[in-house]
Amino acid sequence: MHVNAIRTRLVLGAVTGTTLVMAAGCGGGSRAVGESAEKVEVEAAPARVVITPADGAAVRPDEPVIVRATGGSLDAVVLASGGRRIAGTFNRDRTEWRSRWALDPGSTISVRAVARNADGRAVSAASGFRTETAAPSAVSVSQDPVLEDRRRDTYGVGLPIILNFDKPITDRAAVEKSLEVIADKPVEGAWHWFGDQQVVYRPKMFWPAHQTVRLVAHLTGVPLGKNGYGAKDFIRTYKIGREQISRLDLERHRMRVEWDGRPVRRVPISAGNGESREYTTTSGIHLNMEKDEDVWMTSPNRGPGDAGYYHELIHYAVRVSNAGEYLHQTPGQEDCLGNRNCSHGCIRQPATDAIWYYKHSQPGDPVVITGSDRQVEPDNGWSFYQMPWKKWVKGSAVHH
Repeated sequence: MHVNAIRTRLVLGAVTGTTLVMAAGCGGGSRAVGESAEKVEVEAAPARVVITPADGAAVRPDEPVIVRATGGSLDAVVLASGGRRIAGTFNRDRTEWRSRWALDPGSTISVRAVARNADGRAVSAASGFRTETAAPSAVSVSQDPVLEDRRRDTYGVGLPIILNFDKPITDRAAVEKSLEVIADKPVEGAWHWFGDQQVVYRPKMFWPAHQTVRLVAHLTGVPLGKNGYGAKDFIRTYKIGREQISRLDLERHRMRVEWDGRPVRRVPISAGNGESREYTTTSGIHLNMEKDEDVWMTSPNRGPGDAGYYHELIHYAVRVSNAGEYLHQTPGQEDCLGNRNCSHGCIRQPATDAIWYYKHSQPGDPVVITGSDRQVEPDNGWSFYQMPWKKWVKGSAVHH
């Protein structure tokens, strides 16, 4: 009885299993093998936009405006501040937008944004708020007079961008972040602070020639420390001309001038006589600065009757440092040119060569001098390329 009962259950199980298989394979309403299921469309959830600061808020001018999208991506964002449009940047998947520059103090700010969900359906959002009123900054901004001279047509490939503030800047990082350099031919460059009232921009090693470089200092609304917020932007444009590099060998008493890598002139020269440090021409990377057809040169810290005193009128002089070093026409001693160093530290040239150099020099042309044991200091005139690049970058308030 016990064995038969077990057999009966096994038989029934086998029959039942066969019946299930047949039902699964022969049902008139069932899909054939490999046939896809009917597609069911599900509508995507709408995108959502959040704008910070919130509508009706009162905020600092330097507070960033942030727009975020959930359930989709941002299509467009328009931020208007005091009648001007403020640029911003999207993150990689365009779910966030952040303003790049500060806002106008005491102004009504408007933000409009559009986002789209996965189906492409658009949703818009808007916000309006005000920035706190701030007293206009007492800080004024200027450049080196040579860079402000509107008569200058072009600059050399070593052009430094120099900003001088008439009062100390306590928030140097905020100021530096507001400075934008736009070049037709971009290269790596960085700002460097010399104290708290001057910041200088230079490329790692010279600009590419024949292009335009533009500075936009977005200083409006930027905190300048205890002196308040910036009152207006500062904009300048510079045209970079040919690459003129002058290479001076003080031991061989020769100068070679190159245009765009091609030698165009070789000049016999005479440099500082080296009788003292004062009379030793500095080696290193200098830049042409200002120039004048006639310059009175007087010995420093000496008066008439003192040993070493001189007071001479020099012609066709191009300054290359703040230590009184010029390239100019020799005032005499033509026999020294190409043979000996006879000057008080300047670079002497024959008259025809001095006139040619004067005529063709551009502010920012590199003048690379070798052959003396005295190196020009990086803050001596425009000799900024003397500073090693890693050290230069360390002088940036944002370190890049």
